[in-house]
Amino acid sequence: MSLRDRKRARTRQALIDAGAELFERQGYDGTTVADIAAAAEIGTRTFFSYFASKEELLFPDADERIRAAEEAIASRGPDDGPADVLLRALRTSARDTDLLSPIAARRIELIRTVPAVRGRALQIQLDAQRVIADRLAEAFPDRLDPVTAAALTGAFVGAVTGALQVLLAGPVTDAQAVRTALQTATDVALAPWQHHTARGAAART
Repeated sequence: MSLRDRKRARTRQALIDAGAELFERQGYDGTTVADIAAAAEIGTRTFFSYFASKEELLFPDADERIRAAEEAIASRGPDDGPADVLLRALRTSARDTDLLSPIAARRIELIRTVPAVRGRALQIQLDAQRVIADRLAEAFPDRLDPVTAAALTGAFVGAVTGALQVLLAGPVTDAQAVRTALQTATDVALAPWQHHTARGAAART
């Protein structure tokens, strides 16, 4: 990364950290964009070059997770099935994401208690599912149609979301334990798809 990129990354992280602290201390509704910018020692206008709103600050890794899925699909091997590439994407994004960061804990809490945050979380989830499902259907036209691609992606995203809601509801100190639990949850959710796509591939050979 260039010096400019490193400075932007530090400022972005400072905003995320400031937001997490202020949301916990002042509450979500009691915290403004100006408060977060001041805590990060930048101007309010500069805040908007990093995040569109304080809701967006709660979901800093949303785009990275979609990119991880797209990269896993694009780099699939000849023996990989749709479920395989989704599980690989999870391993990549879980490894690169701080699952125990303060913002992750605040996000789960605020999704439960603040309608605006819950609505934004649902929109991000639905948008991600649509993008990933479209890529899967394009990559595996012999195994998935748009409906089955959407169903598979929904099972995957639902397993991750549900597991994180439970895991981060209480104090968690072991990131590896969280990653292992996510892997278990998605293995359970995608097991029928792994068997289904394997049988379908065998029947066509």
